[in-house]
Amino acid sequence: MQTVLNARIQNITSKGQITLPVAWRRKTKAAQIVLRVKGEMVEIVPAEITIRGGGKEYTVFDALRDNKGRGLKASDLLTLLKKMNA
Repeated sequence: MQTVLNARIQNITSKGQITLPVAWRRKTKAAQIVLRVKGEMVEIVPAEITIRGGGKEYTVFDALRDNKGRGLKASDLLTLLKKMNA
């Protein structure tokens, strides 16, 4: 079992939000995080994301924005992309 350093009680807003300590954010320089639920615990770690193509990627499909929160099958997305490329 790991030793927990600098443990503190953190408030949760009525919307379920928390604020990550500034010292942690500065130390990790994390722009995004990964949440892992382990029983009754939630582990928060910095996300390691590699952007290919010199950072020229952009979101082509956002389920919340483009599809009322519903997902999209990969095959359907591929079909749409092929139509756009034709």
